Amino acid sequence: MKTKRWDVRIFISEDDSDDVTTARAVLMTPGGRKHQSVAHARRNPDDRPVPAIGDELAAGRALSDLAGKLMKDGAADAARLAEHEPMAW
Repeated sequence: MKTKRWDVRIFISEDDSDDVTTARAVLMTPGGRKHQSVAHARRNPDDRPVPAIGDELAAGRALSDLAGKLMKDGAADAARLAEHEPMAW
């Protein structure tokens, strides 16, 4: 069985007041395709700042969006391939 490895990098930044956390998830496939998603987490003004919570929420949202993009790309690639395959009768 052949094993492949894809690495996703997540870059997280917070604004100066710790109110908004932004996460950018980037995947470069071995074939050279780049997939990227950006997501945010906003702290409720009544809550105390806990940066780890914003990091988790923003990163999770970015990864969720990235997963959706990958699913959409896979479905589109499969549809294109199906258009070129001869029908088996």
